[in-house]
Amino acid sequence: MERCDWPSNNVLMIQYHDDEWGTPLHDDAKLFEYLVLDAFQAGLSWQTILNKRENFRQAFDGFDAQKIARYDDDKIEELMNDAGIIRNRLKIKATIGNAIAFIRIQKEFGSFDKFIWQFTDYQTIDNTLSSLKAMPVKSDESDAMSKALIARGFKFVGSTICYAFMQATGMMNDHLIKCFRHKEVSKK
Repeated sequence: MERCDWPSNNVLMIQYHDDEWGTPLHDDAKLFEYLVLDAFQAGLSWQTILNKRENFRQAFDGFDAQKIARYDDDKIEELMNDAGIIRNRLKIKATIGNAIAFIRIQKEFGSFDKFIWQFTDYQTIDNTLSSLKAMPVKSDESDAMSKALIARGFKFVGSTICYAFMQATGMMNDHLIKCFRHKEVSKK
């Protein structure tokens, strides 16, 4: 069974690749989780984030946007002292602000899903990549998503982060054509 090259031999990365990455997501709670994790990934490897994912889940109340939106200075200090996560004050504060903005979008559009998928015209863009070298790090769609999210008050949502989010949530199918997941994702 052939897969994309990027998971290498790392068991956690292989599991993430095989079970999650690129699968179209329409669940607001999971979409918010990916927003949080992708923001924390800025400047770091995805493997680092995956290794700490369960710690993040525990520290950030299961990625519950309603709870995160109410975090105060005491909670920020608690998170800054949590060695199980990435202790970056700017990213922690951004997560709180992003939760607030996320909730506003849900109220305006009925769901975050309805808002975020508009950038790919509510369907997966099926790229046919033959190598990792051909994989883009951003696109016109991620540029538009980034601009819209920033205008709504989100932080740590540059075009490259948005593109990674689009790949993870199945808005972009960037599984290599040799990968068994390419066809699986294309069918969804």
